[in-house]
Amino acid sequence: MSSVPPPASASVTVSITRTVDPARFTEASEWVQFGINLAHRYPGFLGSGWVRGSEDSATWNMLYRFSNPESLEAWENSDERTEWLEAGTDLVLDAHVEKRTGIEGWFDTLQQAPPGTPALLPPPRWKQMISIWLGFFPVNLAFTLLVSWLVPGWGDLGTALKVLLTTLVLTPLMAYFVLPWVTRMLRPWLQRQPR
Repeated sequence: MSSVPPPASASVTVSITRTVDPARFTEASEWVQFGINLAHRYPGFLGSGWVRGSEDSATWNMLYRFSNPESLEAWENSDERTEWLEAGTDLVLDAHVEKRTGIEGWFDTLQQAPPGTPALLPPPRWKQMISIWLGFFPVNLAFTLLVSWLVPGWGDLGTALKVLLTTLVLTPLMAYFVLPWVTRMLRPWLQRQPR
């Protein structure tokens, strides 16, 4: 396994590519899901996702994210994770790990290029920007309309307080649900490689 250490004070996305024993797909699926469930218990965990290239693909790709390097380190050094990895020793034939900081981690490709073809590049920043906006605009608009209608006196609150409350609600919503969903829906466009 290889990894690139992240800078301090930034969220960290871990990208893992595993080659799984094809004869043990069911066990491997249960093992991966168990690991995700374990990570959910740790402070700073922001979400995860995993895919296979096809139904019978032995190459599995996974992303998970922590709010900062310290939270990730607590998970990576935990006894639970160590025991979980040991339980999967016979299921995983090979693994490659990369760590990325910042929002770009959500855009890491979850599909490996076929052998003999160039590696897939992460989407350009303008595509990342559009993806974030497509998630943030409707959620922010819906929240603003809803809270203005449901909360008496919302319009009388100071701007700083309204922005504070809005970001406190929308930031976890974006990190856990909206951005993973948007990137999943836009994946064909995001993964389209330049000619």
